[in-house]
Amino acid sequence: MKKKVALILSILLPVQIILIRILAGYPHLVEEWYSNGIYPYTSALLRRGLGFLPFSLGDLLYAFLVILLLRWFYFRIKQRFRDPKQWILNAVAALSLIYACFNLFWGLNYYRLPLHKALNIESDYTTEELIELTKDLIATSNDIHFLITRNDSLKVEIPYDKTELLELSVAGYHNLEDDFSELDYNVSSLKRSLYSIPLTYMGFNGYLNPLTNEGQVNTQIVPYKIPTTASHEIGHQLGFAKENEANFLACLTTMNHEDPYFRYSGYTFALSYCLNELYKRDKALTEELLKTINFGILENYKEVREFWEQHRNPFEPLFMYTYNSFLVANNQPDGMRSYSYVVALLVNYHKSRGRM
Repeated sequence: MKKKVALILSILLPVQIILIRILAGYPHLVEEWYSNGIYPYTSALLRRGLGFLPFSLGDLLYAFLVILLLRWFYFRIKQRFRDPKQWILNAVAALSLIYACFNLFWGLNYYRLPLHKALNIESDYTTEELIELTKDLIATSNDIHFLITRNDSLKVEIPYDKTELLELSVAGYHNLEDDFSELDYNVSSLKRSLYSIPLTYMGFNGYLNPLTNEGQVNTQIVPYKIPTTASHEIGHQLGFAKENEANFLACLTTMNHEDPYFRYSGYTFALSYCLNELYKRDKALTEELLKTINFGILENYKEVREFWEQHRNPFEPLFMYTYNSFLVANNQPDGMRSYSYVVALLVNYHKSRGRM
């Protein structure tokens, strides 16, 4: 019986891959029937069932899977890889089951409509529009920075502990529910990752566990970055799988937060995207605009940059390459380099609303 089940699951793997490739060509169907149909219920159910836990069940699940994988390799080596038909069949069957769970619980969101279509805004922008937004972001960032520090040369120090930052992150989504119903985050499941130290050396701020729908935040990072990181993971939980779209939502929700520290984190995050994109188009102008930014803001940028430089290691490029390949395989051809689309969303949302 077990062999028959393994055979069926193995056969279903290529069938699943073909079906996913077909679905990728029908984003409207995925948007209507999965992202706005099935997924909100399965996501809320998982978050309601696991959100109350003070620890990350998803992190423990990953540890369990790694132990099983090591155990599997141990027995294969011990048996000198005898009976390959059986163990290959079992391995493909296990992969098929994991692939099915990944897509059913979250992964199909990669193939939904692009966010600019859901927001009914344009996806392109001019350099002049980018310059206008960048100047607006500089002015607002400077104002919020001075409101907090009363000194344009001091970096902002976040006064909350890391647990409080995760709890406060939810409010940014509540403030946008009236404008964007898909941002209704009524059940929270945001956790401090048990693997924060390994994540730091791998170069990651956080991640979403697609099997448990728990948002994992690396709380080793600079506190100033936790508001946007937590908001990014909530965006993933709500079904916005693509990194650039989750980054836009992280900007939008923190910029509309009632707390000035969250607004500061959001506005300076959005500003960094715009400066990076503008630098590609007009290096001289970007350097001039940098001179108009409060020195304290640049100190916060420096703090983040130095944090990651201190945790660089020879294996980080391998982790980044692996994750980038995963993104490319899941309908994100630009991989982790998606600055332009985030900026396009920021520019056109600002243009359509007249505000951020």
